[in-house]
Amino acid sequence: MVMRLALKIKLPVLLAALAISFPSVLYAADAVDSGSGLKVLSFIEKGGFMMYPILFSSILVLGIGLERAYNLRRKNIIDSEFLERIRSHWNWKDIQLGLQLCTSHDTSLARVLKTGLLRFGGKLDEIERAIEGAGQHEASLLNSNLRVLGAVANITPMMGLLGTVFGMIKAFNVISQSGTGNPGLVASGISEALITTAAGMIVGIPALALYHYFRAKIDRYVFEMEEISFQLVEELSYEAVREKKAQENKDKPAKPRAGGVRNVS
Repeated sequence: MVMRLALKIKLPVLLAALAISFPSVLYAADAVDSGSGLKVLSFIEKGGFMMYPILFSSILVLGIGLERAYNLRRKNIIDSEFLERIRSHWNWKDIQLGLQLCTSHDTSLARVLKTGLLRFGGKLDEIERAIEGAGQHEASLLNSNLRVLGAVANITPMMGLLGTVFGMIKAFNVISQSGTGNPGLVASGISEALITTAAGMIVGIPALALYHYFRAKIDRYVFEMEEISFQLVEELSYEAVREKKAQENKDKPAKPRAGGVRNVS
């Protein structure tokens, strides 16, 4: 319970950190040079043209994080109300009722259970393979936007390093043309290099943390869905076998008693 509560707390903290980290760094740098009256926009321009794709990446990460946090709620994956209803109507004699319940609920667990019910009556290992395939399909759907998030987490620090290279090239060009007599021009290139590096790391680190957080959450959901589906389908199979054996024993004719009946003369 404590671990689950901690995981629930981490996501808002990560999103909040992502939302405030980029502007906070800009504000801090602006406060250091408050005498020049630089604004946030001018500070971004000071970092060079690589700041614009980095800024776009930060907005993209924030949007994907909020979208995944909303869609990966437990209610959308494993609805407890649906699970209670399906357990109360879980009867191998009326499979159609279970199929109707699964069709009426648009959740991942309902779709996985529907796959198992459609193949009920066959071999148990075939049903399990179908459930595993449905679970993998649902995992791919849940991971839809995480590929973009992972790509941004890897590319954004590289964009920061590219901006660093451009800034150092600019600084050395100034040195080659005017020497070290004008330290302000040299510092401009070095400042551009450091700003883009910091911006790339500020966006990339929270993006990578969100990516791994959502991946772990999806893996737990898929494992839990498969376990629930296996358990319920096995219960149906065992119940059907028991009922069938009981019916066969009931229909068997009674065996005659040994010795027979003697005639009395």
